Amino acid sequence: MKLLLDQGTPRSMAALLRDAGFDAIHTGEIGMSEAADVEILRRAVAEQRVVVTLDADFHAHLALTQARQPSVIRVRIEGLRAREFTALLQGVISQCRRDLETGAMVSLQEHQIRIRRLPMA
Repeated sequence: MKLLLDQGTPRSMAALLRDAGFDAIHTGEIGMSEAADVEILRRAVAEQRVVVTLDADFHAHLALTQARQPSVIRVRIEGLRAREFTALLQGVISQCRRDLETGAMVSLQEHQIRIRRLPMA
């Protein structure tokens, strides 16, 4: 799975995810550390990547525009270090892979994963 990590995620996660076999890039690695959310979403669609973020604005944008892509994983757990964030993300991806591949908004809280298929009705 191809991932695009948003600014709020630890930059070192990209390397950890690549070591685990994912095609992962961080916005900071590609000159997008100050890019608008819409630009990040466009890049994710163009490269068929799933956006990983801490930011609620991505889900709001997908819902308002009735977009079918890209899938977005929003992590709503604060204070995660890169290694634990990476492990958590790998678990979420394994549980939600099919939904992410077809277009979904995934919201992750400490004891809950919520999946909404795209486009939002």
